[in-house]
Amino acid sequence: MNRFLVELRRKLLLIPDGIGRRFQNRFYIFVAVLLTVAAAVDFFTTHMIVGMRNKSFDAMVNARFMVAKPSQDIIIVDIDEKTLAAMAPEFGRWPWPRQVFGEFVEKINEQKPSAVVFDIMFSDPDIYNAESDAYFDEVISKTYNTWFPMIRLAASADTASRLNAGLIPGAHPAGVIDTSAKIAVIIPFFKSVQESGRLGFNNIVPDPDGVSREYPVLYKESGYELPSLPLAVARGLGSTVHVPDRMLINWRGKPFTYKYISFADVYSDMRIEKSVRSWNEFTGKIVIIGSTAPGLFDIKVTAPDRQFPGVEILATAIDNLRSGDWLRVPDIPYVYLLVTLAILWITAAAFYRRGSGGQLDQFYGVSQFILIAIAYTAINMFCVYINLTGPVMFGFVYYSTARLYSIATARVLDKSVVMKEALTSDTRGFVLMLRFCMPLREDVLITRLSKILIAKCTCKPSAEIICGHQKGMWRFFENTMLLCWSADENNHELVEKIRNEIVKIKSIIPDMLKSKPLDGTLPHDGLIVNNTEGLIGRGKQCDWMILLAKTIMPENYGDNA
Repeated sequence: MNRFLVELRRKLLLIPDGIGRRFQNRFYIFVAVLLTVAAAVDFFTTHMIVGMRNKSFDAMVNARFMVAKPSQDIIIVDIDEKTLAAMAPEFGRWPWPRQVFGEFVEKINEQKPSAVVFDIMFSDPDIYNAESDAYFDEVISKTYNTWFPMIRLAASADTASRLNAGLIPGAHPAGVIDTSAKIAVIIPFFKSVQESGRLGFNNIVPDPDGVSREYPVLYKESGYELPSLPLAVARGLGSTVHVPDRMLINWRGKPFTYKYISFADVYSDMRIEKSVRSWNEFTGKIVIIGSTAPGLFDIKVTAPDRQFPGVEILATAIDNLRSGDWLRVPDIPYVYLLVTLAILWITAAAFYRRGSGGQLDQFYGVSQFILIAIAYTAINMFCVYINLTGPVMFGFVYYSTARLYSIATARVLDKSVVMKEALTSDTRGFVLMLRFCMPLREDVLITRLSKILIAKCTCKPSAEIICGHQKGMWRFFENTMLLCWSADENNHELVEKIRNEIVKIKSIIPDMLKSKPLDGTLPHDGLIVNNTEGLIGRGKQCDWMILLAKTIMPENYGDNA
């Protein structure tokens, strides 16, 4: 059994070698082509990256270091659990008689708030309290600062509706009007509310994953513009900023960021002879009446929190429109595609030319960091969400695949002089060793030096650097670099050229270590330089090992060539 497992393991380990021999560096191009096609297909048809965009948006929003503060002019009067319990003995279970809200509006308007906004639907009459409804209707008819919600039903219900689009309160002509179009909506029952025109839609439609991120600001249907409740309030208070049809909400933080006051506290204070609350508590404020009580089911799933009060979403939308700071999303889809393709092909070219390495790792890491930094800076500083999910994701998939391939096929794709297979019995090898005696590993500096040396060589040697965390006896070989050449023994001109090149390299090393870009960071005093040469075509790897031994221990193998 053990022999079988060993043999199976050996065959599995040989699979990457076979793949590497077949595809060579072309593999990097094949993967880049496949991912280019995938990016184009997703861009033009499937749009699968949109779901990932939503997740990245949620993470970006929650990780912001600059969050806009909620407006101090917005106060939420909350019908919470405490209110339901306090009001139950006198008014029973929810819903209460409309007289309660009539009294509230009448009293609060004495303080002259700029707006009183209901996040409560009054769609049906109270058949048991007709006088209460009449009182509420009369109070609203005398106000100029009350706003009410409507609900836009699904378009599939339009055929059953009898309400013409032009008859919807607050509708404004905008384009070619379809006089026969019907729209299914739920509007408040009260005549005074309908005649005031101070209404707007309060529809929150979640994304396919169930999370609410956008707010429908303006409906354009049948030649009419139908405003949302936040837009109606903002316009009523003098805001003339140009708005999109849908806006990405600029959240002010977690739930209960705005100022909340319990409805029961305010209502009970209004009914006593001598009020204990401030006489101007609501003066000039936008007062939103809504509920956070779980039993009234006005809780939504949002990016900041999975249990976000619907009334605070309304407050945030009003705040965004009045401040003009909702999150903008640049409509530049082709730029996103071009950035994706640029990252794919720049990385592919680097892998194809040089394979994996420290510089490539740095390039990939820096590119991803820059993309994320751009998006993060934009959403914090400029209220702009730049969706770089596609470039980041495709870049990650490509880099991970290419890096895995380069590691798995490292032996087969090794292009160093030492691993050349076309060696004959007349091949001569040359080795130049630079060994720095230092207490610490300096892989980066020695790698930099190797590139400088290779750039000065015309015979194109390969560099071998002993790096990594060496242990035991292997630590004696740390900070060692080997330059290796090979040439046909009968090509006397090339052999002599390589010998002269080695002499030249040895002569310029001291000055090179002192000048830029090394600037004395590698010690010349502790440097050991040796070189040797010999025939390597007979035993190949064995011959190279003999040359290595001669270079490291020249006193035991004769003088250097």
